[in-house]
Amino acid sequence: MEPVYLQTHRSGLLAEKVAQAHRELEDCKACPRLCGVNRMEGQTAACYTGRWAYVSSAFPHFGEEDCLRGKRGSGTIFFSRCNLRCVFCQNGDISQNKVGEEVTAAQLAAVMLSLQAQGCHNINFVTPEHVVPQIVEALPIAIEGGLHLPIVYNSSAYDALESLALMDGLVDIYMPDFKFWEPESAHRYMRARDYPQAARTAIAEMFRQVGELRFGDDGLAQRGLLIRHLVMPGGLAETRAILNWIAGNLSRSTYVNLMDQYRPAHRSDRFPEIHRPLAGREFSQAQAIAQEAGLTRLDERQPRRAFVI
Repeated sequence: MEPVYLQTHRSGLLAEKVAQAHRELEDCKACPRLCGVNRMEGQTAACYTGRWAYVSSAFPHFGEEDCLRGKRGSGTIFFSRCNLRCVFCQNGDISQNKVGEEVTAAQLAAVMLSLQAQGCHNINFVTPEHVVPQIVEALPIAIEGGLHLPIVYNSSAYDALESLALMDGLVDIYMPDFKFWEPESAHRYMRARDYPQAARTAIAEMFRQVGELRFGDDGLAQRGLLIRHLVMPGGLAETRAILNWIAGNLSRSTYVNLMDQYRPAHRSDRFPEIHRPLAGREFSQAQAIAQEAGLTRLDERQPRRAFVI
């Protein structure tokens, strides 16, 4: 299946999106924080990112879902300086600190093409919410250089509709992580009380754009929505609310990855109720909740040999 952005590029719409991306950087509303600073002039606010994106690392990643990593890995590009402040972030050294290399549009395009040359199955933008305009700006350069891999938008779901409108017709696979249902939890653990409503709005728009996840004959994801949910210690009530919302408002066939890898990290020691590993029984209960909600497509890891080149 041809990546959707190639058609958008041929139609001339991508050039229009680049112009819109520049305008949005002048009055930044790239994420729901709506800071309004002029990033084209290097001004910064919540994400500490001005004119150019910061990339902390880029490599073929074999820890993603099987349908993304295949045999040659998912081409992950990790952006630093996240727009959230998750106290339990397992990549806190990247997301919460001023690390990484500032990259121009041409340099970001070169990173994409390098991952393609290494044989990756897709280009996987990790934590892209605050740098959507920069991604849009880099895409035509990468396309002219021969980019032809599917694009994965790997997000916390704290996305603005303005950014998702820019990505419409560019993203093949949306992969948001729906973290919390209650505003109080989002405020306590992420400093974003509006996160639950923003996530519901963003995920509904993602689903409208790409629909249910579809696969090729090789078992790799081609297009659609894949929702992650990290099960939190003591958080089963929110897990139930999130999974019921997915089943009732999107589709019971929505592809969902229930994740059990929570561990105490970053600043979780300041929050005793989550400063412990997830108990096995909690994850088993989360799986039962998903079944009760009627969700029929839960991610299951398969041996790597199941995927063909």
